Amino acid sequence: MEEAAPREAEKAAATESELGPVKRVVLKLSGESLAGDGGYGIDPPSLDATANQVVEAVEAGAELAVVVGGGNIFRGSQVADVLGIESATADYMAMLGTVINALALQAALERRGIPTRVQSAIQMQEVAEPYIRRRAMRHLEKGRVVIFASGTGNPFFTTDTGAALRALEIGADAILMAKNRVNGVYDKDPRTNPDAVRIERLTYMDLLSRNLAVMDYTAATLCSGERLPIVVFDILKPGNLRGILRGERVGSLVWSAGGGSGDVPADGATGGAAGGGE
Repeated sequence: MEEAAPREAEKAAATESELGPVKRVVLKLSGESLAGDGGYGIDPPSLDATANQVVEAVEAGAELAVVVGGGNIFRGSQVADVLGIESATADYMAMLGTVINALALQAALERRGIPTRVQSAIQMQEVAEPYIRRRAMRHLEKGRVVIFASGTGNPFFTTDTGAALRALEIGADAILMAKNRVNGVYDKDPRTNPDAVRIERLTYMDLLSRNLAVMDYTAATLCSGERLPIVVFDILKPGNLRGILRGERVGSLVWSAGGGSGDVPADGATGGAAGGGE
């Protein structure tokens, strides 16, 4: 019996996250996470799976804000030259795609009885509130899910940067980078490399210096400067989001607390979690 207690303690420690429980978080959803295997448009099962995860998080007591990408609708950086559109205009078109995704997610959540507000960085008062920081925080305090659309509202910035910026503005405990069937950061793309190794713990320097496909450089720099923890996880696996909120070890953690050097392999392999981007 005396030996059983230490074993139970070791088992609990192995499943606990270094970050610990968190309450107010920003969930970053890529457009691809809503598109499913088709890669374009909105896939009903993927939308439902994401909405169910959000419901679990709200029921667990989270103050949850969501930033949605729009790559499943329109990706400005990839089509500007093809269509002969200047980059700024293409980026504004992509921002409108994020509004489509935000409204779809709002509808899915409200069907499940979750009060939701969409705030857009580009004003479109007929379908969304304008982004107002203090109003967003008040919504969170009242138990409403706030969905941030249109990124930062500026061209040349990704929705990853929008997620980092909003997380810092509202005083979030962490930013949760949701991936589509990829549970964390890997040394190379696990979808095409069966021998890919998951990296459970990284520092910001690992993220910035090794070109791991988690978020863009500007967003990573923002998080690093303010020591905002980043959790990379599979949004489509039931219970993952609730587990993070409870302080369980899920996916990969990017943080500098404790001064560790991270667990990136010494050979410098890169690639990171697939399914990133907008």
